[in-house]
Amino acid sequence: MKVERPSFPEIYMRLAFTLAERSTCKRLKVGTVITSIDYRKVLAIGYNGNASGLANTCDRDEVGNCGCLHSEENAVINCDSPRSTEKFVFVTHLPCAMCAKRLINLGQVKKIFYCHDYRKRDSVELFGIVGIGVEQLHLAGFSEHGVK
Repeated sequence: MKVERPSFPEIYMRLAFTLAERSTCKRLKVGTVITSIDYRKVLAIGYNGNASGLANTCDRDEVGNCGCLHSEENAVINCDSPRSTEKFVFVTHLPCAMCAKRLINLGQVKKIFYCHDYRKRDSVELFGIVGIGVEQLHLAGFSEHGVK
């Protein structure tokens, strides 16, 4: 009997959803994992929430302006790999335009994998301009707001 093994993209997307469970954002829990392109190393992780040392809650209830750092922002901050290292990024939700710019500036990001669409899709055009691939990766059992 052949056992089905999960692909590395599935494993890292599941990890992104697990990290999202640590999010303190009231509206949307998002997780990010940055890996090497051979999948052998996790280079950085992040989830959305307030800055270290501040209250573990949103500053405001305004959609798009809750005051939380985005998961991609935190992952970029945590990534100490050189710009020359090629990277894949796994995010539970399609990044916003500002996070797309942060990921572009991280250097050598080759592909963004995401599971759920964000309310705006303008990041797809930005990634396309600089040649970063974007792939939606559907996972059974993972809703827009986390594990079912």
